[in-house]
Amino acid sequence: MKSYRDLEIYTESKRLAVLIHKLTLSLPKFELFEEGSQIRRSSKAVTTLIVEGYGRKRYKADFIKFLVYSQAECDETIVHLDFLFETESFKDSASYNELKKEYESLSKRINKFIQWVDDNWNDFPLPETGNK
Repeated sequence: MKSYRDLEIYTESKRLAVLIHKLTLSLPKFELFEEGSQIRRSSKAVTTLIVEGYGRKRYKADFIKFLVYSQAECDETIVHLDFLFETESFKDSASYNELKKEYESLSKRINKFIQWVDDNWNDFPLPETGNK
């Protein structure tokens, strides 16, 4: 893995965040700035936290911490999606069900990746400074 772009959870979370962004543009005007803003931020945070965690991959605990935050944002996105559907601001039940299913799957995949990192990732040794 040479980059965060090599992570399937990154590519999937980014794809879903773009879908959510586009979806919110068709919400009723009053929701565009309320629930629409919240779901846009949480869906994009899933992706950005994966990137931030990867940037700290040298330190296993930091990497895991940001992946946990990413999973929490994923679950938050599901709640916002539920709110939009249940308040009938988003009425397309087929799209709602598909997005919810995809976010639930992504949450599970992030969790599995957290477990993999916890079991397999080694903290990189600090470089030798020459000081004894």
